[in-house]
Amino acid sequence: MKPGFLITVIVLSAILTMAKAQNANQKTERVLTIKGQQVTGVSVSSEGRIFANFPRWRANVDNAVIEVTANGSYHPYPTKTWNRWSPGSEVSDSVFIAVQSVLAFEEKLYVLDTRNPLWKGVVDAPRIFVFNLKDNVLEDILVLTEGSYETQSYTNDLRIDKKHNCIYITDSNRPALIVYDLKRHQSRRVLAGHFSTTAETDHLSIDGKKWGNKPSHADGIALNLKNGRLYYHALTGYTLYSVATEILSKGTEAEIERSVKKEKITPAPDGMIFDGKGNLYMGDLEHHKIVYLKPSGDMGTLYRGEDAGWADTFSIYNGYLYFTNSRINEAKGDVSELGFTISKIKLP
Repeated sequence: MKPGFLITVIVLSAILTMAKAQNANQKTERVLTIKGQQVTGVSVSSEGRIFANFPRWRANVDNAVIEVTANGSYHPYPTKTWNRWSPGSEVSDSVFIAVQSVLAFEEKLYVLDTRNPLWKGVVDAPRIFVFNLKDNVLEDILVLTEGSYETQSYTNDLRIDKKHNCIYITDSNRPALIVYDLKRHQSRRVLAGHFSTTAETDHLSIDGKKWGNKPSHADGIALNLKNGRLYYHALTGYTLYSVATEILSKGTEAEIERSVKKEKITPAPDGMIFDGKGNLYMGDLEHHKIVYLKPSGDMGTLYRGEDAGWADTFSIYNGYLYFTNSRINEAKGDVSELGFTISKIKLP
């Protein structure tokens, strides 16, 4: 090997190492900080409108869903009335009970209401409220079919499959996926208790401390339009799985089980999302990181720092990854003095 070639290799290696270090430590931009209100979901529409939600894990939730304004403030979405429910109040189809996720998709906002306030069991069938973003009016209510959920279900995250006219939902408390048929307005429960939807452990280790005392099952999901597969991951687990949407949308239980594929051993994440290049972004909850799985199968680190204390949910808009820090590992009991954030970071 010639000395000049060796020097070139060393220099290129140093540059690549520096680039990785810079990439992992690039700065985030704060979009919103809310004190005392634990945010989980965030979604940005194709027009750049930012929506977020706050789960009913405590009685004093000011708003279930908000829209972030351009000046860094926010307002209840779609109205104050929709957000006025409190434990003990009447349950109806004109209020949010216990919202876990929001998803802006093709000029509509899909609001996933677990109907399981305070984790005490569902008080009504879980449902998805669909709002038209052109006029912010309720357009549809997608009620889950009896049998597709259980009394202790916690419907967690959702993805919309336009090709197969379905919505896929994870159940993180009773391990399963739920497939909602938008044409028939019916849902069914699949992979219930399957190894791919079931947690691998009952806790995580964060900052040298044990977090959790019960398993948290299928949580984050992400739809890969390039290969037609739905990816999903237990929160307390380290294995990423996928299943073919062609089969998931209309196949039998046996066919769906045969289509399940073990994709990768990864850090323990919460939410997940694919970008247009086929990179899968997810949190590394135990190390306060945002990592990504490349199409090649290699893992990279996008960010490590305070804003990714518990990187919960992701959304992509205009070259930026938006994400929430729900601080679940820190939020014990009274959270009135804790600040919860929505941030964004430039994608590579």
